Amino acid sequence: MKKHPFYGIIAVMCAMGALFAQPTPEAREEKTVTVYATDSFCGEWGPGPAIVPAFEKKTGIKVNLVSSGDTGEMLTKAASEKNAPIADVIVGISDNMSSKAYAAGILTPYESPNLKDIPSFLQFDPKHRLIPFDYGNFAFVYDTEKLGKDMIPHSLDDLTKSQYKGKVILIDPRTSSVGLGLLLWTIEVYGEEGYLSWWKAMKANALTFADGWSSAYGLFTEGEAPIVISYTTSPVYHVMYENSTRYQTLLFDEGHSTTIEGAGLAAGSSHIEEGKAFLDFLLTDAQLDIATANSMYPANGSVSLPSAFDYAPKPQKDLTMDGERIAKNLERWLTDWEKAMAK
Repeated sequence: MKKHPFYGIIAVMCAMGALFAQPTPEAREEKTVTVYATDSFCGEWGPGPAIVPAFEKKTGIKVNLVSSGDTGEMLTKAASEKNAPIADVIVGISDNMSSKAYAAGILTPYESPNLKDIPSFLQFDPKHRLIPFDYGNFAFVYDTEKLGKDMIPHSLDDLTKSQYKGKVILIDPRTSSVGLGLLLWTIEVYGEEGYLSWWKAMKANALTFADGWSSAYGLFTEGEAPIVISYTTSPVYHVMYENSTRYQTLLFDEGHSTTIEGAGLAAGSSHIEEGKAFLDFLLTDAQLDIATANSMYPANGSVSLPSAFDYAPKPQKDLTMDGERIAKNLERWLTDWEKAMAK
């Protein structure tokens, strides 16, 4: 039977009504993920500003990147929100501060399929609460325009000499992963019986104890002091972005403590799948941006690094401390350090 044109019009109108009744892409709930990260990650020269738009473009997931201070401040913030978490992902918890995160119960395990591309020696958490995304060695960096060759220190012991009075910028180990890294480095070199003697001797030589790496390195590049605690890879940044070899790494024969930075899913997150996608991205597409912006080695060994990394000298000896030993003794070491520095 041939249909009357009227019925065809009605059918078209109904179809159009059904079409317009469907929610538009704008009306649908937008996928989002809230990421807590350290100031150095989120800052203008950190990897965050490059990674976020690339991730959003690839996945369609909107990122709320929250600059959360140094590692210690970020952990405190996340722990205070534990019962009503805001973050879905937490970025920038180093292996030496991981025990604090585990104890706070702010992370949930996620074994990313991309861990297959990460060397096993970097995967410091067998439960995968924290996934490694970069690594390096702690070291002192010096300003070649402020410190003559005859003044260059060659060991941790050398730094305690009177000639370095007011010339070294240190970082508080209670608030910063870099400060804590130096504390553990001195324990590895001097043992529990001798590390506090080094710190007591350094009180006279320290210009200040900064609360975090960003403020410490800022004072250093502003010329406040010619030596700062940082990483062996720090000169890479200056070569890449300033075409300068002014700032160089001090390598010590006693070896250098290693550090691995991790990221994890926040316990209680309401955007688990989006958080997993962000972590997967950190281990793949984001690796080169992380390496160049952080001036650290990428966890993914397949990443080809720019030639600027040739200016990052590698220690002859890597010092590492067992995670269980850190977890067992960390609070006592920090308490003893605080008492020693207060005297």
